[in-house]
Amino acid sequence: METKSHKINQVPQLDGQLCFALYSTSLAMSKLYRKLLRKMGITYSQYLVLMVLWQRDELTVSDIGAHLYLDSATLTPLLKRMEALELITRERAANDERQVIISLTKTGNAMRKQAAELPNSVLCAIECMPEQAIDLKMRLEALRASLMKNA
Repeated sequence: METKSHKINQVPQLDGQLCFALYSTSLAMSKLYRKLLRKMGITYSQYLVLMVLWQRDELTVSDIGAHLYLDSATLTPLLKRMEALELITRERAANDERQVIISLTKTGNAMRKQAAELPNSVLCAIECMPEQAIDLKMRLEALRASLMKNA
């Protein structure tokens, strides 16, 4: 979809900026997850990695990075901390020493049960119906796709 560029001749106001609404909402969501995940003893970033591995175990670092939109340099320290917590294991691939395979441990896999109530807790916290949350998620995914295409 092509849009026309509109010239605005005034200084941008913080509260009028979409970027600030997204940024401050992300901060609020992170704060909520920090509170919810504290009981599990993990961070939001660690939770994201676990969710990827709960869907499909034994992935390479680059596969996990592709799912989370993170590069290996960002993921590696996170994965090392998760290994120290005995949530995952990291092993070199037998067929390619350059690749590291990430697998869940029993502890990491068991956290799936603890995490089962998180989506309901988040839905309650955002105070909207499931259909509204799904619609918002779809709109945010479309926005992300547009931004990534044009960045």
